[in-house]
Amino acid sequence: MFTMRFDMRAPAIGAPRAELYKAALEMASWGEQNGCLGLQVCEHHRSADGYLPAPLILASALAARTQKISIQVAALIVPLHDPVELAEQMAVLDLVAGGRVSYVVAIGYVPAEYAMFGREMKGRGKRLEESVEVMKRLWKGEEFDYQGRRVKVTPLPHTPGGPMMMLGGGVPATAKRAAKLGLGVLGMGGDPNFEKIYQDACRAEGREPGLCINPKPGVPLSVFVSRDPDAAWKKWGPHLLHDAQAYAEWMGDDIESATKSLAPSVEALRAENGNYQILSPDEAATAIRNNGALMLQPLCGGMPIEYAWESLETIRRDVLPKVQGQAG
Repeated sequence: MFTMRFDMRAPAIGAPRAELYKAALEMASWGEQNGCLGLQVCEHHRSADGYLPAPLILASALAARTQKISIQVAALIVPLHDPVELAEQMAVLDLVAGGRVSYVVAIGYVPAEYAMFGREMKGRGKRLEESVEVMKRLWKGEEFDYQGRRVKVTPLPHTPGGPMMMLGGGVPATAKRAAKLGLGVLGMGGDPNFEKIYQDACRAEGREPGLCINPKPGVPLSVFVSRDPDAAWKKWGPHLLHDAQAYAEWMGDDIESATKSLAPSVEALRAENGNYQILSPDEAATAIRNNGALMLQPLCGGMPIEYAWESLETIRRDVLPKVQGQAG
């Protein structure tokens, strides 16, 4: 019926960081009891608002608070990490979660993050390819020389061959790289030909195409529900706007995404009727019938905890009973 994404932004206008992290764990447990299809956490570094820099740690905590729900790390910026250490951490998390954690791996697009780790952005695509191949070999139990050191990962992950990975990004090079690596791909909704490019590239590599997800324009990924959307926009709008503007600043003029907004005000963000939407219960029920699920971001922009719960409880009381057994 719905998914929940947590990026843990905590701007000065929002709730305290410790409260946000506590709430995320409580919401994961609540979600598993109320029809949540999956949880998602993300990775960014040196963000002024404290965006989550350690997604595997939060994913582990979410796994400990749930039993069956799937968890996705999207995206994991692989070239910022040592692939051997990353393979170890992902193997342990796979054991902790019983194979419930999957990954969208990506090259990243924020220069300041690469500068922080002393790495060059140039060549990061090739480093991702190398890292993915190294991790796959390690998860098979191989022992080999890598960059002048003998490497081997123990224990092996719960999932034979390692956890599921997809490649994330929105340009043709992403689709072609995913085909080369034998991975599925998650697009950014900016290129309507993205899926065909991926399928053609897979066949050129002699592979059957894997899973390709490319968000359709107009399907919001940061949804809230209120009995009074007008009042909710006044209360919650500044947090949604903060999130939109922070992402737009990172993306700049070079990156196109179905989720990108250049709105200068809460009013303009609402008028876009795009990625950020506050729906009435009836509108939310219709969205579930049309799209299969609502994509929620309960703590968007450091949303005060009571506001976030207000939206979630409205979904539980006023939306889910309307659509039980109807989504598909």
